[in-house]
Amino acid sequence: MLWVKALHIVFVTSWFAGLFYLPRIFVNLAMVPPGSVAERERLLLMAGKLYRFMTGLAVLALALGLWLWLGYGIGSGPGNGWLHAKLAIVVLLIGYHHGCGRLLKRFRAGEVTHGHRWFRWFNEAPVLMLLAVVILVVVKPF
Repeated sequence: MLWVKALHIVFVTSWFAGLFYLPRIFVNLAMVPPGSVAERERLLLMAGKLYRFMTGLAVLALALGLWLWLGYGIGSGPGNGWLHAKLAIVVLLIGYHHGCGRLLKRFRAGEVTHGHRWFRWFNEAPVLMLLAVVILVVVKPF
């Protein structure tokens, strides 16, 4: 079980690295001057590769988390409301990840209407969700 838990933590951490960095690339894309085609294409290439890579990391993190929950019973039984709250945040993170994919498609199509300030705020959401998940898992407040 400890190997599964360790790998889960590694893949969750790696997925979060992507969730932190991809919106930062979006900030840079939103700041590209209209005539700078090479810069825009380079950032789109980086964003696309990162999105594909972090999707694989997310799948592994989720699979290992399910293994811990369903296979080893972590969070089962009374007094484990923290797990339900954590799973709700994980659902939000999956939605955020999917939203990043949709934004990437909109950037590729030239349909993004948000400015760099909006993306700077958008970039803060995974930080808040990570904070909540870590507190829930470590402190287990309920």
